[in-house]
Amino acid sequence: MKLIVGLGNPGAKYDGTRHNVGFEVIDRCQDKLSIELTESKFKGIHGSAGMGSEKIFLQKPLTYMNLSGEAVAPLMNFYKMTPEDLLVVYDDLDLAPGKIRLRQKGGAGGHNGIKSLIQHLGTDEFKRIRIGVGRPVQGQAVTDHVLGRFAPDERKLMDESVEKATDACLSWTKQPFLQVMNDYN
Repeated sequence: MKLIVGLGNPGAKYDGTRHNVGFEVIDRCQDKLSIELTESKFKGIHGSAGMGSEKIFLQKPLTYMNLSGEAVAPLMNFYKMTPEDLLVVYDDLDLAPGKIRLRQKGGAGGHNGIKSLIQHLGTDEFKRIRIGVGRPVQGQAVTDHVLGRFAPDERKLMDESVEKATDACLSWTKQPFLQVMNDYN
């Protein structure tokens, strides 16, 4: 089994914000894998499909970002998944818009959604795809930045990085993550 989780905030008012790029990747994975998110439980929505000998799950937590672990951990426990089965896609302030980075494990780096996952899973050893959203301009609060929408010139870069992150997720369904890292980092 493999679980791909996109982090974001629920509700239409957050669509298209920097904090919701993880949701955008899940939306594209849904289209490419023909998986509908029809199951609403464990404080999130998820769906799954068989791909060869693997069962692939996609999930969007419906908690707010800071409580993401409350949705992911129960789903993993119910299906008896391990952290080895998990790939999390989320926004990162420390990367420029349009950049992505794949990691096999690591700390939260100040990201509250990742802090919540580490707390609820009891480990930081899960795969991640970080999508750069850049830093706020001087004087702008971090919250305002991540909950803000992309400028038109950034949106084009973000569409490209979301597509690249989606392709990396799909590659992970077929090959080891180390190979995916080599191909996409």
